[in-house]
Amino acid sequence: MTGNSNRLVTLVLLGWVCFAVALTGSFHSTSAPAVAATVWTLTALALIACWKIGPIRAWALNVDVRWLVLFHLTRLFAGLYFLMLCHRGELSCAFAFPAAWGDIIVAVLALPLVAAMRTPLAKTLLVVWNTIGLIDIVFVVFSALRFGLRDWQSMHALRELPLSLLPMFLVPLIIASHVLIFFRVAQARGTS
Repeated sequence: MTGNSNRLVTLVLLGWVCFAVALTGSFHSTSAPAVAATVWTLTALALIACWKIGPIRAWALNVDVRWLVLFHLTRLFAGLYFLMLCHRGELSCAFAFPAAWGDIIVAVLALPLVAAMRTPLAKTLLVVWNTIGLIDIVFVVFSALRFGLRDWQSMHALRELPLSLLPMFLVPLIIASHVLIFFRVAQARGTS
């Protein structure tokens, strides 16, 4: 992996987060289906970039899988923040509790998984963790849509900074990283 691939990926991610922050004002009145569509569209664009843009593809195929797993530590902070907002009454607790605890569990399990990456069970543990993590984040996206359709105002925190960065930045990258991990595991099985 070249330094140019790393620089390009860094610049793309910085540009994306700046774009997400800039759009936050218009995101405030967005409907629940539009928020969900944003997540899935940005996830698809991130994955297309990983397959179609040469330097990003080189990065995606060569980055150490442990970094992709460690990226999920961000879910710990999101989960804790969900719990705090629930406690304050600023986010629906019926959404926040399962979303938060799922994210917290996936994040906490990332650390022992990374520590076990050089063991004979590493690939099995990685696939199990990745499956649980992907199911959890998909559940979170659909739960946000469901609660947003029922009571649009109960999910307002997800349309304002800092949580608006979840559907506009972090969640698409989390989903894409799960897909990349599955791809990398399959690729490793094919070459061994």
